[in-house]
Amino acid sequence: MAESFTIKRAITIRAVVTPRWKEDAERELSTALSNLDGQLAQLEQEGQRVITEVRSQSANPLDPRVQEQVASIQQQVAAKRAELEEQKRQVLEQQQQVRGLEFDQVVDQGQLESLCEVRLGDNLVEKMQASILVRDGVVEALDGLD
Repeated sequence: MAESFTIKRAITIRAVVTPRWKEDAERELSTALSNLDGQLAQLEQEGQRVITEVRSQSANPLDPRVQEQVASIQQQVAAKRAELEEQKRQVLEQQQQVRGLEFDQVVDQGQLESLCEVRLGDNLVEKMQASILVRDGVVEALDGLD
């Protein structure tokens, strides 16, 4: 029987909220909002361009087949628009959450995966609860990473 083996585990990255952290988070979220606005504008332009193209290629723009094509394109554009607007709503919500954070508060920022060795007698729960605490990108604490 083996005395130990290696397992994969998630390591939580936790960050201390500082003025720099808030500025960086705000900048990332603002950039994401700008990108989403650009994608929405591009979607609308592309949708109009395709509809205009479909109508201009037909001898009779009022032909039911052309109308079906146009309706299909409009449905696709509306579905994509709804998806992008939902993403935008989520980013705006994140922006509000970031603004509400207090300095020196600790927030989860993401996860990494790592391997660790488990031996007979180890507390598996403790082994799985590893985290790294950072302040402005500098590691301040390592918990459960032995």
